[in-house]
Amino acid sequence: MLRGFNTAGAGMMANQRYQDSLSNNMSNALTPGFKQDRSTFRAFPEMLIQNVESRNIPTENGLQLPFRNNVGTINSGTYLQEDVPLFTQGDIRETDLSTDMAIQNGDLPDENGFLFFEVQNEEGDVRYTRNGNFTVDGEGFLTTNQGHYVLDEDGNPIETGTENFEVQQNGQVTSPFDNALLGIAYHENANDFVKEGDNLFANEGDVAVEDARAVDGVGFQIQQNHLEESNVSPEQVMADMTRAHRMFDMNQQVVKTFDKSMELAANQVGRLQ
Repeated sequence: MLRGFNTAGAGMMANQRYQDSLSNNMSNALTPGFKQDRSTFRAFPEMLIQNVESRNIPTENGLQLPFRNNVGTINSGTYLQEDVPLFTQGDIRETDLSTDMAIQNGDLPDENGFLFFEVQNEEGDVRYTRNGNFTVDGEGFLTTNQGHYVLDEDGNPIETGTENFEVQQNGQVTSPFDNALLGIAYHENANDFVKEGDNLFANEGDVAVEDARAVDGVGFQIQQNHLEESNVSPEQVMADMTRAHRMFDMNQQVVKTFDKSMELAANQVGRLQ
């Protein structure tokens, strides 16, 4: 019975975490370039149940030998292992703002390969994003809305000085202050990236991130005055949230049933009349 408590409780916690992940996806459904998370579930390791007893051997001394009878296996519940970003391209939407840019994926040589803008975080480290909702700060540099510098192919901040600049399909930025190529990174396995907040990704894989223009077979276009939308499907997320809520409620009912059984065992079974 106590094992049933643990199994049902584990199911409740897994579905609560799943609900939190789905809520985060839903809250970012309108965030440009956002990549939704997919939750992966795993079961706790199976346990082998054995019935251990002793059997009498019909001998003169009444010999007893231990005997093990395999009853079978039992699973002790499930848990949410991790959230994995889904790297599929969102729809491209026109905005008519010169500071908005979208990467239109072309041919990619690797099944899990993906393209990103290169930006610089507060610590000066290179990070990657698909959110091209840029702006020009007070010093004339092209930045994200969170103040991260947008980098060129050499890793330097791009200074446009004004919002009146042009970006060619190859990423060439032409402005009165600077002519630079946007830093477009390619990684052969986007699953090596982890989210860091502010719609930024960090590379934790063993393979280095490369300049997309230097990789054979990589094709892309930069579309100015456009944004890539989130790849979240609100309808699918709502359906998943409903299913997760029902699973949570089912496990909760199991816990209540075990609780009533424990109450009977503790308060009524064996009571002297």
